Amino acid sequence: MATRCALAALAFCAALSAHAADVAGVKLDDRAKVGAAELVLNGAGLRKRAFFQVYAMGLYLPEKKPAAADAIGAPGAKRVAIHMLRDVDAASFTEALIDGMRPNHDEAAMKALEPRIAELSAIMSELKEAKKGMAILLDWQPGSGTVISVDGKTRGKPIPGEDFYRALLRIWLGERPVQDDLKKALLGG
Repeated sequence: MATRCALAALAFCAALSAHAADVAGVKLDDRAKVGAAELVLNGAGLRKRAFFQVYAMGLYLPEKKPAAADAIGAPGAKRVAIHMLRDVDAASFTEALIDGMRPNHDEAAMKALEPRIAELSAIMSELKEAKKGMAILLDWQPGSGTVISVDGKTRGKPIPGEDFYRALLRIWLGERPVQDDLKKALLGG
């Protein structure tokens, strides 16, 4: 009997630990796999615009990093998991990402990123809309690039350049993030 209780307790704890965070009803796993790399949930938070909840998101890294510069510069695979909480048309979603990049990069850096931003825009345009309940993954896969998946299906070709992925991370973790409390949450605060 004691063995059964212990096993039941272990199973219960294992089930609880599979989800490390709950953000606005979205359960984010404590681990993710990108390619062959095992990643841990660094932090999770809620993106708000005015009084609307736009998306819940999690940042996955090879190991936890509480400082933004360390998270952005961490070597190896990374993942940004975005779970839409409302419908947003693709053009508005992409424009919001670009608007998040601009304050964190000078004009020359933005110019260098333009062709890859156009690739991201084309991928998002094919979706027409980022719908409530949709899961959008932005994965950095060393040797491949930024791989975008929507609801488990890879979209477009990998976008080359780790500088592009770091530019995406700066949207939420840069010196001028789109939302201060979201930055803190993604860094485990």
